[in-house]
Amino acid sequence: MISLNTLLLFVLALTLPVKTHSADRQLRPCRNEQELQLWLQNMAWHRYDHREMAMVTGLDEQQVAQKLKEFRISVPTTAAKPADRLLMLPYPGGRHPRIGFLDGAVDPWRETKISVFCPWDDHSYVVADIPEAIWSNLGLTWLAHTHVPTIWDQQGLVLPVSEWSQTNDRTLQNTWRLPNGIEFGTTARAERDHVRMTMWLKNGTDKPLSDLRVQNCVMLKGAAGFADQTNENKRFEGRYSIAATADKTRWIITGWSPIDRAWGNAPCPCLHADPKFPDCAPGETKTLHGWLSFYEGSDIDSELQRINATGWFSP
Repeated sequence: MISLNTLLLFVLALTLPVKTHSADRQLRPCRNEQELQLWLQNMAWHRYDHREMAMVTGLDEQQVAQKLKEFRISVPTTAAKPADRLLMLPYPGGRHPRIGFLDGAVDPWRETKISVFCPWDDHSYVVADIPEAIWSNLGLTWLAHTHVPTIWDQQGLVLPVSEWSQTNDRTLQNTWRLPNGIEFGTTARAERDHVRMTMWLKNGTDKPLSDLRVQNCVMLKGAAGFADQTNENKRFEGRYSIAATADKTRWIITGWSPIDRAWGNAPCPCLHADPKFPDCAPGETKTLHGWLSFYEGSDIDSELQRINATGWFSP
C-alpha cells in the first residue's frame, strides 16, 4: 500500500482542460497510475464506496475494485494517521459535502475544499471551503459552486480548474488568477492540534477594490456527532464559530481575522467565520488569517482563552 508520507508529499497540482460549471466538473480522470493510486487512497480515507470513486475517476465500479486490489488499498483505509499533526487532505469531490440546502450549492468545486480529520476517531472529518465566495464592489467575484451568477457568469466566462498543491507533508496551497487581474490564494498548514490558514488577495486591476467580504465554510456532514441540522449546538463569539456534540464534550472551532460575521447554516450544517479584506488599492496585497481546531473537554471558555493566547489572528 502507498504510504501516508508519499501521499502527503505528492504535488497534486494538475494541468487539466478548462471545464464548465456542470456535473462533469466532478469527473477528474487521472493522468497516470501514480495519480490514480493517490486519489484512491485519498477517497479510502473518506470511506468512499466504489460508486463514488467511479464518479470521480471516470472508471467503472469493476475497474475501481480492480485498481484498489492492485494498489492494496482497503476501504476503510488501514493506513495510519500521522502522529505529529492532524490529517489534512484535498477534498476529492464527487460526494456532496452538505446534507441540506443543496440547491444553494449545485456542483460544488473540490479545488477550494480541504478535509481535516477529527483526532478522536478514524473516520470523522470536516470539509473547509476556503474560500466559498468572495464579494467586492464589482459584485460576486468568486463562488465555489453554482448558485447565483458571478460577474464572470454574467460575461459568459468560464474559470479554469486549479487543484491544491502540496510541497511538504503538512501544507496545502492554491492560487487563482481571475480574468480582470485579481489574484488570490489560500494556504493551510496542519499542526498537532489545529490548522493554520492564510488567505491573500492582490488587486491586479487599475481601480481600487472595496467591500471585499469573504465566505469561508466548515461543513460538518462527515463529523460524527455534529451533523444535526440545527444551530442549537453552536456558539458564535467574536471571531469564532463553534459546534459541540450533544453532551458538550467534543468541539469544533474555527475563526478568521479580521472577522466580518460569525454564523451557521443549520440545513447544511456548517460553521462560518467570515472575514473581510481591507480595501485594496491597485497593486496592493491584503491578507487574512484563519484557525481550525478540535477540543475534547467541558471547559470551552478556557480553550478559547488558550487559543487567543497563541495570537494566531495577528501574526
